[in-house]
Amino acid sequence: MQGVFIAPSRLVDFSPLYCDEEGGGLVTQYDKNDVEEAGLVKFDFLGLRTLTIIDWAMEMINAARAKQGDGSLDITTIALDDPAVFRLLKSAETTAIFQLESRGMKELIKRLLPDSFEDIIALVALFRPGPLQSGMVDNFIDRKHGRESVSYPDKNYQHASLKPILEPTYGIILYQEQVMQIAQELAGYTLGGADILRRAMGKKKPEEMAKQRSVFAEGAASKGIDPNLATKIFDLVEKFAGYGFNKSHSAAYALISYQTAWLKTHYPAQFMASVMSSELDNTDKLLTLRDECSAMGLTLRPPALNEGDYMFSVDEAGNLIYGLGAIKGLGEGPIGNLLTARRSGPFVDLFDVCSRTDPRKVNRRAIEALIKSGALDYSGAERWVQMAALDDALKAAEQSAANHAAGMTDLFGEVSLAAGTGDPFAEHRNVRPWTLRELLAGEVDSIGSFLSAHPIDEYEQELRKFVPRRLRELQSGNNATVAGLIVDVRTIKTQRGVMAVIRLDDKSAQMEATVYAEIYSNNRELLVKGNIVLIEGRIQQDDFSGGLTIRAREIRSLEEARQTRVRELRLHVHAEKLDAGSQQTLSNALRQGAGGQCPVTLAYHQSLGQAHVRLGETWQVQPSDALLELLRGAVGSEAIELIYE
Repeated sequence: MQGVFIAPSRLVDFSPLYCDEEGGGLVTQYDKNDVEEAGLVKFDFLGLRTLTIIDWAMEMINAARAKQGDGSLDITTIALDDPAVFRLLKSAETTAIFQLESRGMKELIKRLLPDSFEDIIALVALFRPGPLQSGMVDNFIDRKHGRESVSYPDKNYQHASLKPILEPTYGIILYQEQVMQIAQELAGYTLGGADILRRAMGKKKPEEMAKQRSVFAEGAASKGIDPNLATKIFDLVEKFAGYGFNKSHSAAYALISYQTAWLKTHYPAQFMASVMSSELDNTDKLLTLRDECSAMGLTLRPPALNEGDYMFSVDEAGNLIYGLGAIKGLGEGPIGNLLTARRSGPFVDLFDVCSRTDPRKVNRRAIEALIKSGALDYSGAERWVQMAALDDALKAAEQSAANHAAGMTDLFGEVSLAAGTGDPFAEHRNVRPWTLRELLAGEVDSIGSFLSAHPIDEYEQELRKFVPRRLRELQSGNNATVAGLIVDVRTIKTQRGVMAVIRLDDKSAQMEATVYAEIYSNNRELLVKGNIVLIEGRIQQDDFSGGLTIRAREIRSLEEARQTRVRELRLHVHAEKLDAGSQQTLSNALRQGAGGQCPVTLAYHQSLGQAHVRLGETWQVQPSDALLELLRGAVGSEAIELIYE
């Protein structure tokens, strides 16, 4: 008998293909609908980073529990009715909780006040444009809280058989599965037929809907239900079906939402460490998460080479330790080499780091990033001292490696430093200290934000003279003047010219400001990263980010604002600190700032009392940022007082 060979089907028999941008995968040239029409089966695979976050958190939790002799926890077996979790949800403190952290969702949570797992499922389904715009969200909330009577589905057109289907959603047709159940219960649809109805309602094809309406009415009549009532209910189902969400999808999301809320409630440090580890390369997100840690009462310790891991971690006291992977300029290779070297013992100082690591991996750039981030602060040498000593440390490590390769040992030098009898930084300790601004600039370069302090700290009291509210205290819809440090500037070319979107940071929060072409053109030199500005405009809600934004109408520097209102510069000088050198430094600073209209008063303090001396007109100054910086170097920040009108 002669056999018949049937060639196996290939993708090209169904759809034209092309390679993805990286040349590694085949992609159909048909869209999702045409692919199915061509006879292919389409699967949607959704990768959620949150699952990895949960896994990381559970690893830390169970490792800590094992040290204490406790058994492991399984996130899949936690109770879904934990009162503490729902207290957290009702407070709307849901930053970092899956699907529940946007500003709009937080507002919805405050209104709904979820107290059951079913409510979380509903939250996920309700927070979409269709339900929000249709008014069904308001109906759902009012029915839940007893402000509106519950009917199945409408007080004028309802049927007792629909109560078990719609009771969990207070009579609101919220899920696609409810549409199918109603069709089965009221009109005798098969499960397959009900699914066809669901899809027809979603696509809203008139001819198909007319056919389904007839089938629905006939099926209801065969079950003894009034055809007129059936048609009215069909119309209501059709209305809400367009907004219906797949409950199985919503329930799966709600479960992950609940699990992350449970972790934040019971293991906040491990949870936040895992969330921050998932955002190592996202400086803006890390800043938001750092603020959340602070609001939760968690301590985030700065980078520390001898304690930190690649990811964020938690110490035995429950404090978070900054992840070394979040330091710019390091990367997995250098960090891996550092952690491998650390296994033989903690690093003593900069010289030890250079001598025990591979210079091909832990190069100058990587070590500079460690210094600037503060990861080597434990060594007892200031960052500017370490930076000055870096050349010597690299040369010493290079010489030591060459000696060992040649079988030679610098016995006295290496033993001396190892025993702690010598100070490798001795000849560098007299270098000029970094100013606060320089130190913080190093932190921004290495970790993208400020840790030790905030540049706006030294201007905080002065800014409150012009701007009574901080960014976190502002509300949408109001005209206001805001102040902050410019941390980002994006320019956009438009038909009317170049506009800009700048991000302000005042330590309490961040806010974007939209600066249109004319205003940007007039203030271009002022709108530079690192400047502190005051912006007057209207506060608005940003629908995209969920945060607040301001549309700028007027922009001033703090220096400009200061000069319009300051009436006196008062310098507090203490007798015991005033020598010939400091007098000369102070005199030079005032001479450089001379030529303004602001009087200068010296408040002279000594053990017997104090005296105020008003300097003559020739000593009047312009209270510029440059002058204040000189005076800080001469007498210190605490000695400078600006007296306002």
